[in-house]
This record gives sequence, structure tokens and C-alpha cells, in this order.
Amino acid sequence: MTDIPRTRGKIVIVGTGFVGATFAYALMIRGLCSEIVLIDQNTERAEGEAMDLNHGMAFAQPAVIRTGTYADCAGADIVAVTAGAAQKPDETRLDLVHRNVDIYKEIIPEITRYTKQAILLIVTNPVDVMAYVAYKLSGLPAHQVIGSGTVLDTARFRFLLSQHCGVAVHNVHAYIVGEHGDTEVPLWSLANVAGMKFDQYCLACERACHQDEREAIFTQVRDAAYHIIEKKTATYYAIGLAMVEICETILRHENSVLTVSTLLDGQLGVSDIYLSVPAVLNRRGVQRLIELNISEEERRAFHHSAETIGKIAWNLGL
Repeated sequence: MTDIPRTRGKIVIVGTGFVGATFAYALMIRGLCSEIVLIDQNTERAEGEAMDLNHGMAFAQPAVIRTGTYADCAGADIVAVTAGAAQKPDETRLDLVHRNVDIYKEIIPEITRYTKQAILLIVTNPVDVMAYVAYKLSGLPAHQVIGSGTVLDTARFRFLLSQHCGVAVHNVHAYIVGEHGDTEVPLWSLANVAGMKFDQYCLACERACHQDEREAIFTQVRDAAYHIIEKKTATYYAIGLAMVEICETILRHENSVLTVSTLLDGQLGVSDIYLSVPAVLNRRGVQRLIELNISEEERRAFHHSAETIGKIAWNLGL
């Protein structure tokens, strides 16, 4: 099995907790990689996850799944970093900052010691701050350092709108931008169902959609992680699938548009901070950002999100 030719890419996962292990499982099922390397400070945990995954190989496409060290980052197409302190039920994502920055000061230099070509996919919370930290510590160009951002929030938004409107989620297009967290912004002005602007669809729909219903939908999106953590201590299934979507877009050079967290350079009047906006992704990483024509209210909310993240990121002294 160790001599399988690498025709489908190599992904290294740093951190084999709930998120990292679920991501590896989803990668294996999708058949996206020929090689998946698991790295964790707890080597026995990583070995156990690799063993468990390999025992299911008879039901998946052939791949090498093994544990490794940072030296195995050499030759990787993508290095996904999920390692970090876990969010507790009484914590916000931003409460995790200093603990996870200390962890990244150890991890990121080790990764870039062995590769400067791989795309870094940052998933550790608070993801916008941590992607900015990874960008600063790595010295890599911004297009190579990507945060998972609001890809999951956008998926939650689309799902809840699909449930509300009674249509398949694939027929709903809507974005959450800004912080992956409490100041994230729903772009109602650009939401559409089957090509119809959401406001127009509401007029044609048999059920009324009042402002309080919209606010309730967004509240469910924004606060979803808090409720899941309260009920089962962690979120990992949906984010694992979101990570696979990002990696597939990159490895297959799809030029798909996803709301990843990336370095802004004047977009929507914001610069020098990582936030989520629709971005075109391919083998290069972030190919380009899409400038949005949004409402003034949404623009103000986006600026508030930028100020919230900026105050934290810029005060880290990186």
C-alpha cells in the first residue's frame, strides 16, 4: 500500500481531535487523496485514528493513511491545521485567542520548515485571527494561507433558508461574510432562490416572510455552534465536510467560489485583516476575491466585523 502513486494529492492534517479525525474520515470516503498524514502531539491518538481509518479501506478508494511528523509536510499539496484549544460551552471563539496563538507559534514554523509550497488551510478558532497569525508566522503569500472562514456558516444559512422556503438547499444561494463568529453578516440583499432575489421569491411564495422570521433564521445560523457544543461538547461533522469541499476545490482546480477567510486588500473598504468574502479557489489557493455590491446596512455590519477582529489581531504584535 505504501507505493500507491500520488495521483490524487497529499494532505497533512495537524491535530487529530474531533475535527481533524472527522476531516480525515470524510477525505477517505470522498476518495480525494492518495495520501493522508496525521500529526498530533498525542502520537497514540493519531496512531489509533490511522488504524481505525485503515480498517475501513476495503470500503473506500485505495489510499495511504498514516501518522507522521512535520517532516512529512514536504511534498504536501495542503496542510490543514485543526490543532488548538477546544471551545468550552461558556466561551466565545475569540476567548481562545492567546492559548491558540501560543500553540501556533510552535506549529507554523515547523510546517514551513519543510514546505513553502503547500496551501495552509487554517481551521482552529477563532479562525479569522488564527489565519492572520498563520499568515504572519509563515511568511507565505496570502493566497496560500486560507481560513475555513464562513464556508460552514454559509452552508447553515442555505440549509435553514431551504427549510424555511420548502426548496432543495442546492437551489438556494446566499452568503455569510465577515467574522466566523458573533459579528458575521448575512447578505440578504444577494440571497436568491432558483435565480430569484429573496425579496421577489417571498412575494411569489405562499407563506409570508416577516423581518422577525429573517432575524430568527440568522440567529440560528450565528449561534448554531454554541447550541451544538452545549449539547454534545463539540462540532465536527459539518466542518469536516466543509474542509473537504475547500480541499476538493483546490486539488481539482475548480475555480469554485467559497466564503473562505482571506487577507483583504481594500475589498469593501477593509485592508490587512483576514475575513470571509466570496473567493475563487483553485490550485493556487485564493485566485481572486469577488467584489460585492451589498446594501449600506450590510457594509456597515461588515466594517463592524472587521473592527472587532482587527482590534484583536493587530494587538498580537506579530
